[in-house]
Amino acid sequence: MKLWIAFAALLFSCGYATGQDRKSCEDLKAEIAKKLEAKGVTVYSLDVVDKAKESAGKVVGGCDGGTKNIVYQRTAEPAKPEAVKAEPSEDKKK
Repeated sequence: MKLWIAFAALLFSCGYATGQDRKSCEDLKAEIAKKLEAKGVTVYSLDVVDKAKESAGKVVGGCDGGTKNIVYQRTAEPAKPEAVKAEPSEDKKK
């Protein structure tokens, strides 16, 4: 019985996957960016690469019918400006 349920689930998932429309890479990239920004992530890059091409980041989505991947990679934080030290005024030096 368990084998039959597993087989039926496998058939259903395969049929569902082929019935999906191709999602535009730009649409999916925008959705992922929105989710990242909602979580407070501000310093990152999302790149669309061919599926066969190796990339340095983490694959977070697939688009164009599985022919391309969207790769997430953290980028360096922008340099924080140092606090400017105020010089003591001439009146206080005396």
